[in-house]
This record gives sequence, structure tokens and C-alpha cells, in this order.
Amino acid sequence: MVSVLTLDKKGLLSAVLLGLLLLLLGRSEGPLFFFSMLFFLIAGAAVTRIKASRKKVLGVHDPDRGWRNVWANGAVPFFVAVLYFISSFVDQRAGTAITVAYIAVVAAITADKFSSELGVLDKKTYMLLTAQRIRPGTSGGVSVLGLVFGLLAAVLVAGVFGLTYFGSVAVFVLIAAAGFAGDLVDSVFGYFEDKGTGNKFTTNVACGASAAVVALVVYSWLYLYLI
Repeated sequence: MVSVLTLDKKGLLSAVLLGLLLLLLGRSEGPLFFFSMLFFLIAGAAVTRIKASRKKVLGVHDPDRGWRNVWANGAVPFFVAVLYFISSFVDQRAGTAITVAYIAVVAAITADKFSSELGVLDKKTYMLLTAQRIRPGTSGGVSVLGLVFGLLAAVLVAGVFGLTYFGSVAVFVLIAAAGFAGDLVDSVFGYFEDKGTGNKFTTNVACGASAAVVALVVYSWLYLYLI
């Protein structure tokens, strides 16, 4: 089980703890919160193993993940779940907006995972902020392959956990767009990480947080004027 999910023992324990917290904090939305993150974990493990031998040659294969990796990706979903728990006692409409934001976060971290694991297979990688040609796997780098798979991942999460749950094309498009935007923000912060400012945790948090903010702001506008 540990090897299947690319987690060591502490990582697996952290993932179980995070999953239980999401179930509890999400209340009625707990199963949605839990299974969307489980989807991210399984999909992430799957893409990690694609072309593993080539990634080893490039020096970018990292199959074993620990508790730091779990919380680097799970910190923002956990925080959004806490916001949902608080809002569930105050305003149901706010709870819906936060749920949309939560799925957008999952879309963003899934898009980032797909971009990172599959984008390194593209021989042409460029620093997003400078357009300078760089070595595949460098923080802040993007490639056509990585961007395409990042967008596909965001669309996939938006379809499976957004469109089918909310039944709204507008919400589906919003989640996909916010997720992909978070993926791009990850590359922006990755540039500064590569320069010595920040680390993988801050970059991952920026990825998820930016998607949550975009989703909350745009959904609030959609709710007031269109939905």
C-alpha cells in the first residue's frame, strides 16, 4: 500500500490523519473533500511512475514521499476545510463558495503534479518569468508538455468533482481555470525558489492558495450576477 501511493510510513500516517480531518471538518461535504484528495494522491502516484527510468537519468525521479510532502500539498486543503467548518454554522451560501474553492485547490495541486511529473519529459523547458531555456526539472520551469497535462489535470478534477457535483458548466469552467492558474503561480514562485527565496512548501502553498482565492472571488461574482 505504501509503495502504491509513493508514501513512506510517516507520509502514509500523515495522509490518513489529513483524510480523517477533512472528513470531519467537511461535515456534509466531508466525503467530497476526502475523495477528491484521495484522487489527487492516487493520480499523483500514477504519473510519478510514468517513464521512471528516464526521470532517473535526468535526476528528477523522487518516488518516495514523506510527511512533509503530504502537508506541503495538504496544508491549503486543510485550511479551506477549516473555513468550511466554521462557515457551516454561519452561512450556507458561503459554505458553497468555499466548497468550490476547495475543489479548485485540488485541481491546482493535481495540475501542478501532472505538470511536474510529465513536463520533465519534454526536452524543451523554459523559465516562465524569463523565457530562458533551462534544464528539465528546474523549479519555475514550464514546457508545452507540462502545460498541456497541467490543463488536462485541472479539467479532469473540475469534471469529476465539479461538474458532476454542482451540475453547473460555469462552475466547471471556473474550477478548471482556477486550477490551471494555480499551476502557473506555482511556476512563478518556483522561479524565486530556484533563486533561494522560499522552498517547495511555500511554492505549493502559493499554488493552492491562489486557486482558492480566484475561485472564491469569481464564484462570488457569478453568484451575485449570473447563477
